[in-house]
Formats: sequence, C-alpha cells, structure tokens
Amino acid sequence: MTTTEPVDGAAILDALHACLTRYVILPSAEAIDAVALWIAATHAQPAWAHAPRLVIRAPEKRCGKSRLLDVVEGCCHNPLITVNASPAAVYRAIGSDNPPTLLVDEADTIFGGKNADANEDLRGLLNAGHQRNRPAIRWDAGTQRLEKIPTFAMAALAGIGAMPDTIEDRAVVVRMRRRAPGETVAPYRHRRDGPALKAIAQRLGQWLGAHLSTLEAAEPPMPVEDRAADTWEPLVAVADLAGGTWPQRARQAVTILTAEADESGNVSTRVRLLADVRTAFTVLGDPPAASTHDLLTALNGDEEAPWAGFGPTGLTGKRLGDLLREFGITSTTIRFPVGQAKGYTRDAFTDAWNRYCPAPTAGPSVPSVPTSFPQLIPGTDSLTGTDQSVPRTPPNRVPGTHQSVPAHQSVPHLSRKNELGTDGTDTPRPRVTSYRQ
Repeated sequence: MTTTEPVDGAAILDALHACLTRYVILPSAEAIDAVALWIAATHAQPAWAHAPRLVIRAPEKRCGKSRLLDVVEGCCHNPLITVNASPAAVYRAIGSDNPPTLLVDEADTIFGGKNADANEDLRGLLNAGHQRNRPAIRWDAGTQRLEKIPTFAMAALAGIGAMPDTIEDRAVVVRMRRRAPGETVAPYRHRRDGPALKAIAQRLGQWLGAHLSTLEAAEPPMPVEDRAADTWEPLVAVADLAGGTWPQRARQAVTILTAEADESGNVSTRVRLLADVRTAFTVLGDPPAASTHDLLTALNGDEEAPWAGFGPTGLTGKRLGDLLREFGITSTTIRFPVGQAKGYTRDAFTDAWNRYCPAPTAGPSVPSVPTSFPQLIPGTDSLTGTDQSVPRTPPNRVPGTHQSVPAHQSVPHLSRKNELGTDGTDTPRPRVTSYRQ
C-alpha cells in the first residue's frame, strides 16, 4: 500500500470487528464496537491526552475473558501481556515516549482479597497513567537526583469480578458472560491465527499513524461529560476519522456502556449511603428532620444493603457521622415532640443528593443527551446520552422487603423551633413549618 492510496478506515475497523466476533462472544453489539475502537486507539497513543483502560470482567471462569485478551493482544499496538507484575517492572516497561500496551490477565489475583493492599502502588500507577503528564517521581540514590518516570500508557485488565472502582471509573468496562447453548466460536490458536491478527494491527498502525496530528486536534462532540468523556474521547475520535456507520455506533456504545456502568451499583460507600439515607427519609414520610436512631434503624434493616455488616450491631451513629462528614453533613440536637435527640435535617442532604445521586427520572432506560452536548451526526438521527442515578426504594416500602408501611412517619414533624437546652413538655404546641439547627 502506497502513501498516495486512500485508506478506508471503516473497512479496517470492520475487519477488526469480524475478528472479534469470530473468536469471542461478547455481551452486546455495543461492547464489540467499543473493544474494536479501543484496540484501534492503542495505535494512536501519541495523539491522546487520556489513555482509557479496558476492563474485561466476568462473574465466573470460562466466560471468554482470557480469549478476548488474546485477540486484543494480537491486534493492539506493541502488546506487553502479564499475569503478575511488580510496580517497579511496570514503571520501567512503560517509561518511554512510545509505551507498549499493557495487558494484565488474572487481574483479580492482583487487586482482590489480601493482595489489594500489597498492590496499592500498581493501582496508583494505573490511575495516574490514565492522564498524560502524570509522572512518578523517584529518588535515585546512585545519581543523587530526582527521577521522573512516565506512567502514560493504554492498559487492559481481565479478571473475575469488579476491578478497583478508581480503575473502572477510567475504563471501558465489558462484562463477559458464559456462552449459552448454541453459541459457537472458532478456536483460537496463536501460531495459526496470530499472523492474521498482526496483519490487521499493521493496517491499523499505518492508517492511524498517518493521521496523528488530526487525532490530536480532534474534539469530537460527546454524549457524556467529565471523566467519562475523557475516557471515551479517543475511541470516538477514531470512529469519526473512519466515517461510515462508525461515528453513530461509537456514540451508541458510549451511551449504552456508560449507562450499564452507572446501573451496576459500582459506587462508593459514601454515595451509596447518601442514596440509602434518601430512601430512609422517604420511608419515614419525608419529615423535615429524622433522628439518628430512626435513620440507623432503616439503614441496618435493609437486608440488601451493606450497613448491617458494619460491625456487631451494624452501622453506628459515629460511623454514620464519619461517612457523611465528607459531604459537609453533620448531626445536630433537634427537638422532637417526644424530646430532644441527635439527628439530621433533610435540607442538610439536598445539595449532596443533587450532586452525587440525582433523583431518578421517568423515561427510557437510556435518557437523552444533555442539551449542552447536542449529538447530531449528518445523515442520522440524534443519539441519546446518559444520566447518572441511584435506584431508590419505592415510597412507603421497608428497604429489603415487600412489606408496606403506613404513610405516617415514625418520628413526627417538628412541633417547634429547634432550641438547644430547653426542656421537653407534654403541652401540645402549634405546628410550625420552619426550624433552625
């Protein structure tokens, strides 16, 4: 192929797509497109400001994750595959201007169980290497100098179960599943099939290598924002360069796989707590304030939530306060009709709920693209975007059960302004709608 001949990037991606489906059953058409675009993006690493990770995870063995990693190895740029590696070895391997594509199989043995703490440095390396110009700094005792080691490199990890959330937050996540009866794939043999995959890798390198300046300057419209946009932008840029149906398919993959990640519940403990506190307020009848005791009863009583396992008696008031304090939410002494008690006002959570777990909205499973990101591709319909939300228990439903409860709350609304240091009284007082902490 001469440099003057036009290159059909869409045809090259189609050939890569065919290789993937020949050897592996992936969970969806969007997952196939995403993996194909991720492989292609490895051949244009110098153009990217961010190096998206590819996480290939499965609930059990024999789901095809290692086979998929074999195909990725055959087609990606300069693969470096391992089943275990020390942080020092990885630093040295990727510390160059043209780093290899790091492929880690059996990653669950590195980041899971008792090994998690021991490999914290490797997790930090993978997190830092997602963004360009985030070098590791080491002191070289021999030269008495600070040494800056580049960390930027594309990386794929395959394993059973979820990877650390900080890695998955920077990754295209593909959830493999075991083949169903009737689903068949061709056997893969490295010696026999490897050359065909290498030929595709060579075509990808020639095509994308000739357009690095174009890809570096690309700012494709994205149906997602923030870190998700950083992660997916190289894949969408490759799709836009290829043309054909790939620009639309790329954005559909972004939309679907990002929505799946949001719905999987892979959120931090603190964000999960925020969402469950909101559910607890709903079960209590949405009072303006609730006692710490009532919130803990609702949280620890949810059989599907993790809170009952936070110690012999479940989540405690102190641990609840420690988790919420990071959001600027603190308890206060509140006067209820039955007397004073430590508790939380509902208004104290409003800002955190809006920022970290916005209320679910009715509509299709994949909501519309935000208006700030119009996504119109010439000759196609508008595509959809994503909206992050955390599921909530229906009103008046006891968490973790099918039991309904009365609409009234267990702690009545405040009957008077919150005044610290005052005595309780049995005399009914006029109801007021405002109070202060």
